[in-house]
Amino acid sequence: QVQLAESGGGSVQAGGSLRLSCAASGYTYSSRYMGWFRQAPGKEREVVARISPGGGVTDYADSVKGRFTISRDNAKNTLYLQMNSLKPEDSAMYYCAADQFGWSFERANWGQGIQVTVSS
Repeated sequence: QVQLAESGGGSVQAGGSLRLSCAASGYTYSSRYMGWFRQAPGKEREVVARISPGGGVTDYADSVKGRFTISRDNAKNTLYLQMNSLKPEDSAMYYCAADQFGWSFERANWGQGIQVTVSS
């Protein structure tokens, strides 16, 4: 059974940094497309960043380009999201996802989510 567990969230002031981690188990991690998504209260879930199975291709939402970096360590079955220059509008529940079929994440497995709160 696929399991994804996020960690590293919390509260930070605007301009600060956080690093999220997502530990994966129960499947061949290195074969999955991985992604970070977020959902703020009253808003739809949105993609933050995605990464190919080998890590060579990444994709970011325009709102986080230049501030966030997605990476993966396939030897450790772990996905990361380095978040710098955080803004209050980055506050949300952050979820990691794994999908063996591609970039759409329509049939992805999801973690439980972790809260990120950025104060001004």
